[in-house]
Amino acid sequence: MPAQFKKNIDIPAHLKPAGKHTSELLKEERAGASVDSEKLKRYLYSEEYLQRQAKMVQLLESDTSGVFDKTNRNYVGRAEFFTMALEKDKKLNKMAVEGNWSTQDMTLAEWLIDQHGPTGLHKNMFLPTLYNQGTDEQRKLFWEPASRYEISGCYAQTELGHGSNLAGIETTATYDPKTREFVLHSPSLTASKWWIGGLGRGADHAVVMAQLYTNGEHYGPHPFVVPIRDIKTREPLPGRTIGDIGPKVGLKGNDNGFLLLDNVRVPHVNFLARFQQIDPATGAYHKPKNERLKYGTLTLIRAGIVENASKTLARAATVAIRYCAMRRQFADKDEPQKDSNGRQIELQVIDYPTVQTRLFPALVRAFAFHFTGAEMRRLYWASQDLVAKGDVSLVPELHAASCGLKSVASLTTADSIEVCRRACGGHGYSLASGLGTFYQDYLPTATWEGDSYMIVQQCSRYLIKTYKQLKENPNMQLNPENAVKDYLLPYLRNPKAKAPPLSSAQDKAQWFLAAFGFRAAHVMDMTEKKLRNRKWNESLIDLKRLSDAHCEYLLVRNFARALKQDDRLNALPAEKRALELCFELYSTYQLDISAADFLSSGYISPEQYLELQDSLTPLLAAVRPDAVALVDAFGIPDYLLDSALGASDGMVYERLFDYAVREPLNALKPNPNFRDPRNYVPPLAKL
Repeated sequence: MPAQFKKNIDIPAHLKPAGKHTSELLKEERAGASVDSEKLKRYLYSEEYLQRQAKMVQLLESDTSGVFDKTNRNYVGRAEFFTMALEKDKKLNKMAVEGNWSTQDMTLAEWLIDQHGPTGLHKNMFLPTLYNQGTDEQRKLFWEPASRYEISGCYAQTELGHGSNLAGIETTATYDPKTREFVLHSPSLTASKWWIGGLGRGADHAVVMAQLYTNGEHYGPHPFVVPIRDIKTREPLPGRTIGDIGPKVGLKGNDNGFLLLDNVRVPHVNFLARFQQIDPATGAYHKPKNERLKYGTLTLIRAGIVENASKTLARAATVAIRYCAMRRQFADKDEPQKDSNGRQIELQVIDYPTVQTRLFPALVRAFAFHFTGAEMRRLYWASQDLVAKGDVSLVPELHAASCGLKSVASLTTADSIEVCRRACGGHGYSLASGLGTFYQDYLPTATWEGDSYMIVQQCSRYLIKTYKQLKENPNMQLNPENAVKDYLLPYLRNPKAKAPPLSSAQDKAQWFLAAFGFRAAHVMDMTEKKLRNRKWNESLIDLKRLSDAHCEYLLVRNFARALKQDDRLNALPAEKRALELCFELYSTYQLDISAADFLSSGYISPEQYLELQDSLTPLLAAVRPDAVALVDAFGIPDYLLDSALGASDGMVYERLFDYAVREPLNALKPNPNFRDPRNYVPPLAKL
């Protein structure tokens, strides 16, 4: 590990920030809030989780090896960063095995350390795929040694020529009944597996998605366990060409790699066969009861993306809201104030409505995604229980929702991080803000596990199919968890319904839920009618609008359910009132940015829309006094934030200077002389 970077410049110790100290401003914000952030934190995450998080933070920060120290990260190049990430993974995996950690413990540790490394996909994709799609025999053969890190793996689906279009991948797996082996082959350059996390330098096994051929018939993509490196020498096995794909926008510690296979043979048992089987003697194919069962791992990952979006938004909002509550710029033109020394007091940046309208949507979306993420996880495990009993009725709904929500959550979150960074002004451009690298590392979420503009077709296709079924037979039996029927059946009964006045609504949550449901049903109705005279590809914009409308209904519904049905929240009146304001701001803001859909449906009148639009500024002002307390309730440790701007102690300017003086460029001795004809620039001084 590199030595701790020293401070290369001494700053005069007597100098302090001018005016009221930023830490004092943060204390005042907390003292003036109506929300008890500790109570809200326990409600959101549970006391058990918070204690486990605190214990993990203490464990990581007290480690003496230095592998979990974040101080040096922004000062090193990719090769050194990768080495640091590898050392982190090795240490963490060793601790997990020795400490008998649960999957939740490892997930928590990785989230807190926030350094993607070579074994990340081993934990997040390789292990779940082996377990969820493997038979009992295959779990013993592959999953058990992988869980002990005796083998390390990756998930090789994406190819150089195909990403979101899984059906289009080119890698083939042809069954040879004579030897009872599968022959895996890359028939072209574009068939190369590409972007595969952990493949470039680390993994010795891969779950390879390949087009299955047996007895001359083609059965589409299926998963195969393929050894790719010698476990001892770490060199590629014969017939495998492997390497790292090169520098990326972010994820410096991840060795995303490529893999070409040249007629590589694997035994019959390497075909993951929990849901579909190949008869070893005849090569006969036995298909799964439901084709989507083959993609269960991706459904879980996509459901997790929604949950992760909440944590990601919470992190960005925490940094930006805390900083903007401490940063002062310009005096109040309407009501100028002066301090005890007669100096003009500048406004806190967070008091500008143009800042609130950028930051508070990220705050309230974090809550919306929190409740929907929890619901998606519950539905996933409920579906697994049903699948075990032979009931796949929930699988189509869950698959569609996971695809649509993956798109909404990842695109919204990526945009929101950047909005939060910009709201931090010039200091937001420094990596010391904790937002730059964070943004870069989150960006691929909008693309991996299905491009967010293409994957929505899977959601929309399901919605159009359900629309036709319910229109033909409103009494058809659907899983009780099905959300589409809840808003589509009322619409089909009365497509000319009108919203009651919002000002007289006794239950605002129900008012917004009805509005978002009617909007989704109307978009579905219009899209289905357009499809009668249009080709599918000509309707892609409408299909994305449909998927988004359905998913926004789900987000509003799950938020509203928490407010209306959660007894634990009812026991916290002040916190519930704050969340009700967040819900109202979230619903109003989302309605405003999609106003065309709501107005064209006829459910909301232009006058009602203008009333809603006018309510946005008062809603922002109502959330403002509790903004810092609300982000405190997310409970994100300073260790994870790794931010000079958003640290909980409010020492903004001291931390920025500390970051600056550690810059290795400040250790250049002598300073470069650009007038020197030799163009000599000395090497960095020894650190």
